[in-house]
Amino acid sequence: QVHTVESGGGLVQAGGSLRLSCAASDPDPSYGMGWFRQAPGKEREFVAGLRWDPDTAYYTDSVKGRFTISRDTAKNTIVLQMSSLKPEDTAVYYCAVRTRAGYPADNPLGYEHWGQGTQVTVSS
Repeated sequence: QVHTVESGGGLVQAGGSLRLSCAASDPDPSYGMGWFRQAPGKEREFVAGLRWDPDTAYYTDSVKGRFTISRDTAKNTIVLQMSSLKPEDTAVYYCAVRTRAGYPADNPLGYEHWGQGTQVTVSS
């Protein structure tokens, strides 16, 4: 059974930074990993994704230039570096493994092995 664990959420003031990490225990198949978020009363939305070999990053428009997704040295571990945070970035952030290559990188249907989520709160 694959376990996916996120860490690094917290409370930060607007303009600040946070670093989220996600580790998945040996998923197969694995075409990459990604981050989604869900704010209260809203649907889950794609934030950033990383496709393996070569590592190719994808971002939703609202986070381009502020967030960076990268692969850690450990296998199946990714990091989301978030800078210039805004109150509208407040949400629960979920990490998942991309197991279905037939879906676009921003479609949650292409992902499995979701983590429990980590809360990110940005105060104004």
